[in-house]
Amino acid sequence: MGHGSDAVVSVDGLRKDYGGSTAVDGISFEIEPGETFALLGPNGAGKSTTIEILEGYRDRTAGDVRVLGVDPHRATLDWKAQLGIVLQSTGEPGVMTVAEQLRHFARFYPHPRDVDETIAAVGLTEKAGTRLARLSGGQRRRVDVALGIIGNPRLLFLDEPTTGFDPEARHEFWELIRGLKREGTTILLTTHYLDEAARLGDRAGVIAGGRLIDIGPIDEIGEASARVPIVRWRDQRGEHSVRTQEPGRTVADLVASLGAEPTGLEVIRPALEDVYLEMVGAARDGERAAA
Repeated sequence: MGHGSDAVVSVDGLRKDYGGSTAVDGISFEIEPGETFALLGPNGAGKSTTIEILEGYRDRTAGDVRVLGVDPHRATLDWKAQLGIVLQSTGEPGVMTVAEQLRHFARFYPHPRDVDETIAAVGLTEKAGTRLARLSGGQRRRVDVALGIIGNPRLLFLDEPTTGFDPEARHEFWELIRGLKREGTTILLTTHYLDEAARLGDRAGVIAGGRLIDIGPIDEIGEASARVPIVRWRDQRGEHSVRTQEPGRTVADLVASLGAEPTGLEVIRPALEDVYLEMVGAARDGERAAA
């Protein structure tokens, strides 16, 4: 795979070995400017190792990597200032107020965002003078995001950003990320919430066993057959289901043949989560067969 001249992230044949095991096995992908790219996969698939290599925190065994046009292994402080990183847990002490913490971190960047505007962007204006220790878990997570974007990054890494959020907080966070996207921020997202990836992502790459098993637009990931709707119903003989590209016609024919609506009638349109689980399951079956 050649490197796109405008790609924010370009990975070609990335490999990482630990002793006798391979954590990342020759993966390749690119992320375009302004794109939200979801990197998906089960625990231990190689996502974290890949991200750490892209962030410049871990060396690679082989392959070519460019982030903002630079090899992360040879990155400078100027390069790091163009990144925003939101980890799963920052462990920041809670003695500072929200505003104090943001002002402290803003000093580390050459062209930071306005502190008050950043606090407003994450919905914490009313908590600006509150000490971090007195914030709720969701509010602390918003501070994490504020710290990630205070440097006005060209590329933002979001690692499991809404873990522990209640449903309302998750939806509010999604709106924040959409706002960053509208500003032109390129985002690399890892999440175990597949609905989150579907709502926020433009494209996704799925890693299993250290290998990239699929990549593409969110609504095209996986085999086409896995996206075919399912019509399910029950009768005196038990439960039935059929995959069909014409679920409406199938339901109409079924009702006409029975003279009434069947019990437990459902039309299920597979979501990204369904496609993902089928894809990862097939990859695991392949690994077991090979072993």
